[in-house]
Amino acid sequence: MSTTADTARAHAPVVAGIDVATAAVRVLCADAEGRILAEGRAPLPQPVRGPGGLSEQDARTWWPATAAALRQATAALPGGGREVVAVAVSATSGTLVLAGPDGEPVAPALMYDDRRSADLNARAQELGAPRWRALGLAVGPTAALGKFVRFAERARQGQNVLHTPDLMGRKLTGHPVATDWSHALKSGYDPRAGEWATEVFGELGVPASAMPAVQAPGTRSGTVSAAAADETGLPAGCEVRLGMTDGCAGQIATGAVRPGQFVGVLGTTYVLKGVTRELVTDPAGALYSHRHPDGWWLPGGASNTGGEAVASVDPARLPGLDAGAEAQGPASYVSYPLRREGERFPFVSGEARGFSTGAPADEVEAHRAALEGVAFLERLSLERVQALGVEVSGPLHAAGGGSRSALWCRVRATVLNRPLRVAERAETAFGAALLAAAGTLHPDLSASAAAMATAGRTVDPVERERAQLEESYQCFLAELRTRGWLSGG
Repeated sequence: MSTTADTARAHAPVVAGIDVATAAVRVLCADAEGRILAEGRAPLPQPVRGPGGLSEQDARTWWPATAAALRQATAALPGGGREVVAVAVSATSGTLVLAGPDGEPVAPALMYDDRRSADLNARAQELGAPRWRALGLAVGPTAALGKFVRFAERARQGQNVLHTPDLMGRKLTGHPVATDWSHALKSGYDPRAGEWATEVFGELGVPASAMPAVQAPGTRSGTVSAAAADETGLPAGCEVRLGMTDGCAGQIATGAVRPGQFVGVLGTTYVLKGVTRELVTDPAGALYSHRHPDGWWLPGGASNTGGEAVASVDPARLPGLDAGAEAQGPASYVSYPLRREGERFPFVSGEARGFSTGAPADEVEAHRAALEGVAFLERLSLERVQALGVEVSGPLHAAGGGSRSALWCRVRATVLNRPLRVAERAETAFGAALLAAAGTLHPDLSASAAAMATAGRTVDPVERERAQLEESYQCFLAELRTRGWLSGG
């Protein structure tokens, strides 16, 4: 049997990152410089959604899909997978499954958006109010804490409530593994105090003995068993390391892993995530923090607007609209392109609605105003975290589909008066690979991010447009205050 040392001598060592998402499992294999050497993908069944907020998935499909994606990736490596020295698993936050003593699921998984435990979560919020307040966290209707209680009430002798990576870790190693404090956050683990909220679980009838052990992401949890090696193409003895939630892994993938570094993810909605040395709590509840693998903190907030601002536009027409909007320059009016009711970040208001202070001359100007509106929201987001005492240093890392637009990046950089560093990779699986590399290919996470998360392109502010966009931004703030959605003078 090949050992890790034999593998390193025969081929350059590689790490594998696994992303168990809602619709598919994806695997990326990367070397010490971050080059992607192989990929694998296998579909998962769509969740079953129904009345009362039901959202379930057959968890028995997770491991076969993961094994298939790993086989596809390892078969494409020069050494057939023998060069893989470590693997880590990340997954969607808030999904839980009940498993038997053998690690096999005994019930459908309760998905991240299952709302049937909303009453338990509301009760948990009341019972643990001082703890949640100190942590800067609210127990929302879909939080995994209520699902944990729901499963624990049904559990029989020897059964355990597991997060998705816990189940995959058991399959990979052949024995139970600890959960990581990232996936455990919304399940009722307090990373500030380093303990489960046992006073809350006790009142809800869940004994402390039901709570799994928790360790830092990136911690070695075991090695790949012979049986898992046969199924996946990974070498037996390959290290298995704990992952993080999909959002945190995506942040790590951009290289934003040290205090002061932030990333703006412009997807369907806008998400701002960063790194701080100390826990920062937001009285408004717009921001909450995961714990960094190295003990720092990962504050973040998600808006209700973002890429949806241009979602109604035929993608084939976007390059032409971008070109016209760039030639035209800043819009003559201000737009807040909120496509739904209410805002959750950088301010919290159930009354917030999209607005425009004028009418566009044509669809090109309307497009430009929408891009600027999201950039204004991004600047307000950064100013929000800075007002809480958070340091934001250097370029803003940029990720998400919207960051592929060169014009949008230039508008964002100009509004922020700060360069953007557009990440080449921001996939969850790549972030999981960086965690697998920390302590194997590189000394720690900062070193693996520095070596593997490639710099991407840098976008600088457009000086000739700064004054006009600054005026529009001040108008944007004034409109929010006039409507009573934003406090301050």
